[in-house]
Parts: sequence; C-alpha cells; structure tokens
Amino acid sequence: MKIVFSKLCLTLLIILSGIAAGAQIPFRKDIKKILFLGNSITYAGTYITDVEAYFVQRDLKRTYEFINVGLPSETVSGLSEPGHAGGKFPRPDLHERLSRVLKATRPDMVFACYGINDGIYLPFNEERFRAFRAGINWLHSSLLAAKVKRVVFITPFVYDDFHSRTLGYNEVLRKYSEWLVKEGRRKHWEVIDLNGRMTAILNEAIKRDASFRLAKDQVHPGAEGHWIAAKEILRHLRQPVAADKRIALFATANNREIYKLVAQRQQVMKDAWLSATGHKRPGMAKGLPMTEAYRMYRQVGAVLDSLKLVAGD
Repeated sequence: MKIVFSKLCLTLLIILSGIAAGAQIPFRKDIKKILFLGNSITYAGTYITDVEAYFVQRDLKRTYEFINVGLPSETVSGLSEPGHAGGKFPRPDLHERLSRVLKATRPDMVFACYGINDGIYLPFNEERFRAFRAGINWLHSSLLAAKVKRVVFITPFVYDDFHSRTLGYNEVLRKYSEWLVKEGRRKHWEVIDLNGRMTAILNEAIKRDASFRLAKDQVHPGAEGHWIAAKEILRHLRQPVAADKRIALFATANNREIYKLVAQRQQVMKDAWLSATGHKRPGMAKGLPMTEAYRMYRQVGAVLDSLKLVAGD
C-alpha cells in the first residue's frame, strides 16, 4: 500500500512539476518577432525595455526580437480634435501606416495599446466610443489577415488627472477598457486590463499619500508606471513576478549593463523602424537606415551574449 501511495505521489509531483514548468514558458517556439503598437507611451517604451531586459537576463537559450513602432499622438479610431498640437497637425491614424509596418516587420506576435488618445481627452461620447470599437475590431482583423500568430490587446494606461485623479477623463478610459475586456471574453481575445490595474494601484497610493502621482503630466507615466505595465505583461505571459520589483532588473552590475544595452538598442531600433515604415507625425527623430540599425543590433547582441554567459557561469 505504501509503495502504491509513493508511486501516486511521485506521479503527482511529476505532473505538478510539468505544469509549473509550462506555466513559465512565455511564447510558443514559433514566436520570435514581437511587435508593440501604440502611442507616445509605447514610443517612450520603458515598459518594453523592462520586458525585454527581463527575458534577456533570465532566458539564456532563447532570443526574441522586441520591435517598438509606437507613434506619439496616434489613435486607432482615426479621430483627432480640432486644433490638435496647436493646429500644427492632426493626430496620426494607425490605419494610414499599419499595412507598411506589418509588411516590413512581419511579426509573429503583436501587443497593441490604444485608447488614451482615442477619447480625445473629452467627456464620454458615443460617436467617439463607436469609432474606437471599430478601430479595435479593424486592427484585430488586419493582424489576423497578416497571419500574426498571437495578438494581445492592452487597455490604456491610467489618466492621472491633476484635480479629480482617476475620476476625470480616466472614467472614459474605464468604459473603453471594460468594453475591450468584455469583447475579449466574448471573442476569445487576449486582453490585459492595464487600466483597471493601474487605476486600483493609483487609488490605493492616493489613500496613503494624496500627492502621489503615476503621471506628472496626467498622461505619460514615469518608470514606476511603466513597470506596472511590464509586470502585467509578464504575468500574462505566466512569468513569476508577483513579488518582483523593478529594482531586480538592476540587482547586479551584470543586470545593470544588460538593461543599459537593451535600452540603447531599443532607442536606435524604434527610430529606425519608424523612419523605414513611414508615418505622418512631424517632429520625430530620423532613424538610421535599417542596414546600419541591424548592424548595431547584432553588435549589441554579441555583447549581451557575452554578458549572459558570464551570468550563466
């Protein structure tokens, strides 16, 4: 009886070990190029750098290419308020450039974060809401038509209003986010409710310290806000980061050097990709030609490999 019980326990441990191991596999083997679509927060890209650095520091056998093509001011709805940017230019529309981006990057997986610009920073309006919903559905269909293997939508970052905090424009974003979450459940889409998570975190922080802010200019978060986004992405990818703090990315000299190199590479590549694929947003930095950018990418990759070997030893 004891022998049978021991065998059952051993079998259960093997099964549980397999589940635990499987729970930490972030991507299928055919996922190599991972594209991020979004607006100025995505272009800033700290959360993307955080995610990439996390994998570079931990995954010594697999390499993924994280491609940031976020474009400041952009919407997925195609909307723009009168006099945007002082009347200098209308908001860029993802419809105008998506086909070029997909043709050039040929991603296996896409993360898309839209919404904060799509409400045009005005009170809730059904017509604008309808345009956002149509844009998201169009984007999903376009990605599937381009044979993207995996699509993950991210609800918008929290809007940290100067006066009403999460009870101002962020209430519009909550409506957009709640719709996207429900649509995801209905259509079996992958959706990360970042807005819900950030809203809860901000509200709790305000209770402790009324002066606490996630976004000093209301829209663009600092490193802490980006790390919240990175953690939500990593959790969605079944990574064990529940108690992990961003400081872990800088825990050792090796980690700090890896993070610095990943950030430098991200900066060069995102400008190169935006220049190569084209857009209508003035004032953006001109990127390197893709041949030069990829030469740098490989050079940095070689240094990262050497650092990871040191870490592995």
